[in-house]
Amino acid sequence: MKTKQLYSKSVSYLKFLCEEIPERCVGSEGNRKATSLFEREITQCGWVTESSELDVIDWQSEGATLQCEDRYFNVLTSPYSLGCTVQAPLSDATCIEELEQREICGTILLLHGGIAQEQLMPKNFVFYNPIEHQRIISLLEEKQPAAIIAATGRNPALAGGVYPFPLIEDGDFNIPSVYTTEEEGKETASYIGKPIRLESLSKRIPSKAYNVTARKGNNTAGRIVITAHIDSKKGSPGAIDNATGVVTLLLLAELLEDYYGDKMLGIVALNGEDYYAQPGQMDYVRKNESFFNRIIMNINIDGAGYKEGKTVLSFFDLPDTILTNAYEMLSRFENLTEGKQWYQGDHSIFIQYGCPAIAVSSQWFIDNIEKQDISHTPKDNTEIVDCQKIVELAEALNWFIRK
Repeated sequence: MKTKQLYSKSVSYLKFLCEEIPERCVGSEGNRKATSLFEREITQCGWVTESSELDVIDWQSEGATLQCEDRYFNVLTSPYSLGCTVQAPLSDATCIEELEQREICGTILLLHGGIAQEQLMPKNFVFYNPIEHQRIISLLEEKQPAAIIAATGRNPALAGGVYPFPLIEDGDFNIPSVYTTEEEGKETASYIGKPIRLESLSKRIPSKAYNVTARKGNNTAGRIVITAHIDSKKGSPGAIDNATGVVTLLLLAELLEDYYGDKMLGIVALNGEDYYAQPGQMDYVRKNESFFNRIIMNINIDGAGYKEGKTVLSFFDLPDTILTNAYEMLSRFENLTEGKQWYQGDHSIFIQYGCPAIAVSSQWFIDNIEKQDISHTPKDNTEIVDCQKIVELAEALNWFIRK
């Protein structure tokens, strides 16, 4: 009977998070409704909760236009970009060396080819920021083009399934930018040196968001922390990225309502994994930086519940006793399996601080992460979710944590 009740709740939670509220992007009203639901439901299960206020920005765009002589090109405003109305000569760069050598100050700069193959990490992103990305951003800020056009293709591992992807997605970067397809970029490049006009109707809106942390138990020297990010990308329902993770946390909190074990449990809805500044993750690190050595293990859920394939668990430096229990869990629950390690999730924060971790996702999604076209798009909706897998995952984690 309990399993049927959990299934009904999972369907209800998923519908609310993905359909009844319009979006869960950081700073939106829908995002705040999601965190309010999470705190209310988990409090009713007897958990002690704490909500942390985060200063963030929301972002709105009414579109962008690019005109070269009598020709118009299709462009999209880069998320969190400043707006602009600029008329200037068109310049270009296809690699860092060209960016270093060319005079681009005051021009409209087209970035295409090799330099635009991979989404640039935000300038202040601390968890993963390749030196090459930092160099590109530094050169752009040093050379000060009036605006940027990026011609991109696909980059599922960093930018999700969208086509084209925004090369720049950074509210701390203040040169206006837009992006377009590689095909449009080739056409635009034929106007190098000629006057071009770009208008982008975009604005940043100061806003608020919240992390929600729930806990049970008093043994602060031995903590198990279970996490999932509650935000989604603007324009995507975010069903498996990551409403299913949030639903799993809510079901697990109910299953652990009567928990009185000798470990402190923390359940955390982190806010910002799909946002350029990761404010919730940064807030959690600031508040817990001195206590990561007390965390026995992190379990992070991101991308679970896809209708095809099994639920996959990836293990990172688990002590032998915990690993033994983890393998027993896999043997007890038929739709769970071990998978390859991946790092594009909040478990990476805990790993960087030396904590053992388990990353939970969908086998199909992890196996296809380099070519899927679902995440960060409207395709990531409730139709691709199997709620029975969410229930099974919550029941498995309940067994494992008690074990």
